[in-house]
Amino acid sequence: MAATLLGLSTLYSVEALVMLVLSFLVLLFYRDSGVTFIKLLTISLFFLATSLVGLAIQSWLGIVSLASSQYLLVSFLIVASKYLHLLFLLFAIYIARSRNRVGFKWLVLSSAFIVILSAFSVIAYATDSTALYSRFYLRESLVSLIYGCSFLFVGISLWMIRTAFFTRRVMITLAAWFTLRYLLFAFGSVIVLATDWFRSILLVLPYLDAGGHMVLGFIVLIWLQEAERYQTDHVKNKAKYLDKHDSLTGALNREQVMEKLPLAMEQARDNGSELALFLIDIKHFKFLNNTYGLKAGDQVLGEVATRLRQSILMPNIVGRLSGDSFIYAVEVYQQEQLKVVETHLHEVISRAYQIGQESILIQATTGYATFPTHGDVAEDLLQKANIALHQAEVTNISGLAYQPGMEAQSQELLAREKELKQAMQDHQLVLHFQPQLNLYTNRLEGVEALVRWQHPENGLLFPGDFLDDIEKLGLSSELDNYVLDMACQQIAAWYQEYQRRVTVAVNLTAVEFQDPKLIATIQSLLFKYEIPPKCLELEITENVVITDIATVMDTIVVLQNMGISVSIDDFGTGYSSLAYLRELPIDKIKIDRSFIKDVANNDSDITIVKSMIKLSHGLGKRVLAEGVEDESQLSILKSLGCDAVQGYFIAKPMPTEALAKYLERK
Repeated sequence: MAATLLGLSTLYSVEALVMLVLSFLVLLFYRDSGVTFIKLLTISLFFLATSLVGLAIQSWLGIVSLASSQYLLVSFLIVASKYLHLLFLLFAIYIARSRNRVGFKWLVLSSAFIVILSAFSVIAYATDSTALYSRFYLRESLVSLIYGCSFLFVGISLWMIRTAFFTRRVMITLAAWFTLRYLLFAFGSVIVLATDWFRSILLVLPYLDAGGHMVLGFIVLIWLQEAERYQTDHVKNKAKYLDKHDSLTGALNREQVMEKLPLAMEQARDNGSELALFLIDIKHFKFLNNTYGLKAGDQVLGEVATRLRQSILMPNIVGRLSGDSFIYAVEVYQQEQLKVVETHLHEVISRAYQIGQESILIQATTGYATFPTHGDVAEDLLQKANIALHQAEVTNISGLAYQPGMEAQSQELLAREKELKQAMQDHQLVLHFQPQLNLYTNRLEGVEALVRWQHPENGLLFPGDFLDDIEKLGLSSELDNYVLDMACQQIAAWYQEYQRRVTVAVNLTAVEFQDPKLIATIQSLLFKYEIPPKCLELEITENVVITDIATVMDTIVVLQNMGISVSIDDFGTGYSSLAYLRELPIDKIKIDRSFIKDVANNDSDITIVKSMIKLSHGLGKRVLAEGVEDESQLSILKSLGCDAVQGYFIAKPMPTEALAKYLERK
């Protein structure tokens, strides 16, 4: 008996030493890789070695009193180490398979549970000399049952990891062996524990386990080496892929597009077809990023690239050139097919994008050129498609084909853009102000800021001479910010000179009003020039409202809470209706001059204006009429209950100096 115990003690000691060395080697792998599951595997092997040390000590102690504190302590060490070994092994496999993290809280809670379970297994029946089988079931059978079920899970998990590693198959076989070994032991110990042949098996099992542990240890080392080699190959392959593809969308990058484009052109020539090269630009993508966040923007770009690659037209090339710009090249055999391709691209891109809980809609602008009609060199073809795209953007058209002469138009627009930016930088754009008269008090109610261009060569230019170019060139927001700053600066100057607060109304475009930075910009200007919010009024058109009514309403509410009033300009000319008045929390309605022009001679106009005023007042909105040019118009508007008027009969738009004299007179 003593020889048997000594042999087992030696076996467990050697096995424990091997496991400690193995855990140290795995730790070295972890230090190089930093992968979490390898760290947990190291801890698991350490606890396996700890349990083997406990078994060696237990065998060396031999037969002692059941209540011996040393024996109980060693038994607790063995049981707890076995459970902890299994726990960290399962966590390691879970992380390796799912790539999910396991929180530190879960590790602590599960470890605490194991310590309690182990203490109960050891302490229960510890002093009862008649409960030999019960102690065995708690300390051995229960452990084996849990081990068997866990190794069954390990085997299934390894089988579900689809890798070609040889060690994976060996580890699945080993997991199957441990599953059978522990489950058969668990059930056998309950049914035939007292038989001699089962007790004989108990003497053999430690040696079988030792062989299994040794095989498992070396297989783990080989597996980690294979995994490291696989990771290295994966990194190399990914680097090769990223060398040719855009990392965000998976589409070809610019270098690969320029490399493959001549080949696609040559293939089209051989097939007797034309190669249509489309450049695609997402409209207002910056606004999308500002509204939904950069992550949502990235997801939309990735989905756009996927849709283009999976297009039923089977494109030759799909690439991302930069930002929100894509390239799409496809062979066509007839000119009529170009419009089919263009329509198809717009339909593909305009379908809703489901990003989280948001359903996002976008639109695109396309410009295209064809080989060999527009060029037989890749760079020239790309440049002409880009010219067509630029022309489509500045003319607000969804798509355009390249045509000769577009270069000259683009050059003119580029020159105009440079001139307009220089005008803002040099303050050539000035503000004129048109007074607004309150019909109840017959006093000045405020002024509207109107932009003019004091051109160094062409003299004073009116908005009709340059606002279209501003819109084409995408400078509307820049101009709005410029006018806001000038208006706030002038409000402060009037107060400082005349000790009088004058309310200034500023027109804003849809792009500016829906910009998430608008509120911060206005707050900054109010603070910079030390002016009260009530001195600033913002005017928007009906078309601004219908572009995104939810965003517009939210912005209006914030502005009103700040003390800034908001009015609808040119009411009656857009696509909205009086029904919007009920929804919008606006302060004032400005009736468009087209309804005022013939109000003195046209009964229909009188009826329309009267209805607008009545309904607006019923909803608590003030009404201002634009374009009042004679006494008869003024009298009718007074009789209809209009609150305020604006027009040449009251005063023409005037520069700052002239308005100062006007204020002195009033």
